[in-house]
Amino acid sequence: MARSTTRRLLAGAGTAAALLIGSAITGTSEQVTHAQGTPGLIEFRWDNDRDYRKLYYYQTSNIQNDRSEWFLTLREKDRKTAILKLTITVPDYFDAKLKPHRMRLCRTSVGSMMGRSKCLEEVPAAIEVNKDQTEIVVFPDTPLPSDGDYSLSIKLFNPSGKRMYQLNAMVQAPGDVPMSGYRGSWLIDVD
Repeated sequence: MARSTTRRLLAGAGTAAALLIGSAITGTSEQVTHAQGTPGLIEFRWDNDRDYRKLYYYQTSNIQNDRSEWFLTLREKDRKTAILKLTITVPDYFDAKLKPHRMRLCRTSVGSMMGRSKCLEEVPAAIEVNKDQTEIVVFPDTPLPSDGDYSLSIKLFNPSGKRMYQLNAMVQAPGDVPMSGYRGSWLIDVD
């Protein structure tokens, strides 16, 4: 059993050596592959609360200080009512500049293994960021219907520092009571 393990290790080392020699002969440089900025399949939380709901997001880059576009998505299955107002809370240690003119609300095609998330059509909305940069408020011109996936697209330079950021979504539905309710959280990692 030890011989078969040794043979597999030597075969793997031989393949890696052949790739390095081949790239040296052809003059091609080694390409570094970065992981995409999608949430992982498994998420570990120290304080596992039943009231916490994980929301889908996509980011074009998860490297600190790198130019990126974030898609904070509310999928159809994450909500049952229309959206009159969307409030996103941002941690106070989030040091990237949030600019309303670099944000847009759009109907989204959610990405998968074979494709990335993208805006299908922009939805007219008023977007405001408070002075402390800890809250983004989105007022769609007409309430977002309960069917379909919608995202807030944010173009920014990623924050500096290798940290995790929990952004919370509060949604106000049309009706008699003008209250916002917790819809879920995006747990975003910057490397």
